[in-house]
Amino acid sequence: MNKKALEFIPIPVLLIALVQLFSCTPQACQEETRSLVKATFYINGTDTIKAPDSLTVYGLGMDTSKIYDKSPGVTIANLPLNASADSCSYVIKINGITDTLTFNYTTYPHLISKECGFTFYHILESYTVTGRAVDAILIRNKNITTVNEENIRIFY
Repeated sequence: MNKKALEFIPIPVLLIALVQLFSCTPQACQEETRSLVKATFYINGTDTIKAPDSLTVYGLGMDTSKIYDKSPGVTIANLPLNASADSCSYVIKINGITDTLTFNYTTYPHLISKECGFTFYHILESYTVTGRAVDAILIRNKNITTVNEENIRIFY
């Protein structure tokens, strides 16, 4: 474009074009976008947080990779829920003893921000546990969101 052509572009049009150019620049998402069940491990009958010596967790009917694989020192396990179902089950092995833990929940979409888009939040309605590793589970916060706060306590 030559100098003569630029003289004919009105200043307001040029300003609007510049604002649109910079306003359409995508911003990076700086927020957490995954809603996970935050499960804290406690010694049975106490309020003492204690990591199992070994923790293995994987989902039944989900990806075959393990979320935790003989992991030591895990005091808080972060467990994803399936947004396209109303329940999901995990095999959880604490110190070599295996249980199956099933969560029942409802799911709803939640807008995080323009940059980050949508995620799914869940409301934990109930659970079942079979086996001998887990003695009890206490639901502390049934709202499963992107906020980093304890949802359940697992006593073993």
